[in-house]
Amino acid sequence: MKDIDRSAPVIVELKTTIDATPEALWHLHTDINEWPSWNPGIDKALLGGDFTEGSVFDWETAGLSISSTVMEVQPQSRTVWGGPAHGIEGVHVWTFEPTPAGTVVTTLESWAGAPVEADPAGMRAALEGSLLAWLEALKEAAERGDG
Repeated sequence: MKDIDRSAPVIVELKTTIDATPEALWHLHTDINEWPSWNPGIDKALLGGDFTEGSVFDWETAGLSISSTVMEVQPQSRTVWGGPAHGIEGVHVWTFEPTPAGTVVTTLESWAGAPVEADPAGMRAALEGSLLAWLEALKEAAERGDG
């Protein structure tokens, strides 16, 4: 299994329980072209084919243009993607675990690179804020039945 960069200066892990099936969450999560329709933090997103290992998707968030490569896909369970963006090397792991209370969604991301080393506290705050907003948007979309 692929993993984040455990030696990176910034690592953020967050989780939440969402009242939705892993299938519904997986649809929202992997239908990258539709991200801007339910996640206000994403301005553009484009995947030119299927969500499979080796696929590349381009997206924009918080003024950053990012090109990410899908590194791992375990359907309805786990994804890993990452790549460089403006000097930051990010690796992002998502997991979906069904429980009696709903699906526990965990997002774990590492950031490394010169901009991160120059301001680890500021970069950690930015990443944490972004991931909190993403989880909240995913929860809202899934629980209203968008998936």
